[in-house]
Amino acid sequence: MPPAGAALVSERSWRRPRLDWITLATVGVLVLALGYLGWLGTAALPEPTPTPVPPPVFDGDRALALAQYQCEIGPRPTGSPAGRQTGDWIIEQLQLAGWTVETQEFTHNGVTARNIVAKAGRGDVLLLGAHYDTRLVADRDPDTARRNEPVLGANDGASGVAVLLELARALDVESMPHEVWLAFFDAEDNGDLEGWDWALGSRYMAENLESLPRAMILLDMVGDADQRFLWEGNSDPQLRQHLWQTATILGYKEYFVPEVGPTLIDDHVAFLERGVPAVDIVDFEYPPWHTTADTCDKLSAESLGRVGRLLEIYLERGLIRALQ
Repeated sequence: MPPAGAALVSERSWRRPRLDWITLATVGVLVLALGYLGWLGTAALPEPTPTPVPPPVFDGDRALALAQYQCEIGPRPTGSPAGRQTGDWIIEQLQLAGWTVETQEFTHNGVTARNIVAKAGRGDVLLLGAHYDTRLVADRDPDTARRNEPVLGANDGASGVAVLLELARALDVESMPHEVWLAFFDAEDNGDLEGWDWALGSRYMAENLESLPRAMILLDMVGDADQRFLWEGNSDPQLRQHLWQTATILGYKEYFVPEVGPTLIDDHVAFLERGVPAVDIVDFEYPPWHTTADTCDKLSAESLGRVGRLLEIYLERGLIRALQ
């Protein structure tokens, strides 16, 4: 994909594509169904509205193109020219979509890192995040001769960024009942390497926030064609159940499986430590993780589309208001 990747975001007048009747029907009943769901037996979701529910706008094919463009840049480790180029491109995409963009620079062991935050809407803040850096070395590669090579990070890096950028284009910001922050974290993926730790960018952001978001949703490794999301063990139980219930109503139960999975140190942990309900949407059953095989042929538009449409519905319908 050429640097015209910036053109992946354009006029919003053609935002809403035609969707098949099954999708329209599914989205149309979502608000009605969620109105009767109890959340862990305590919190009722918002009352159903009689007004028509517009179809989702999120486009999985566009998200896949955004991921592929990142891979064309190459490996994108913190502090590298490719990492800087990726950050500049992310900022350009967000500004073209009409979001207010802020950056946050910090250093670690003499290496400059940069978090990026885009903001839109009004009201309580819901933060969505993903890391955009890639791992310095493929230390889990089955070929020991390749373990000093950098990781391309198609799923572990580009996929979460792609979903957030496509959400920036697709969301009907004016109608959202809350403010949304899209956070792109640097310096997440070099844990267990000498001089580094996990999730440095998100920790820096969480520790320096003057006001905290209502909730935080993290996207990590969300584009695998063989997609299966379990409940990550550190995640807030109520928020994760709320999201998985919404996925079930959308017909995604096969992919959002309500079973306990691994417990991970990831970009949501620093927010949990500050008392923010946070959930990690992560498919950790991914053999190419931290290998040279983490390439774009492992991704699918359908997988990216499911995650994006879930979040689009969740944000635009104001379902976060059911949180206690």
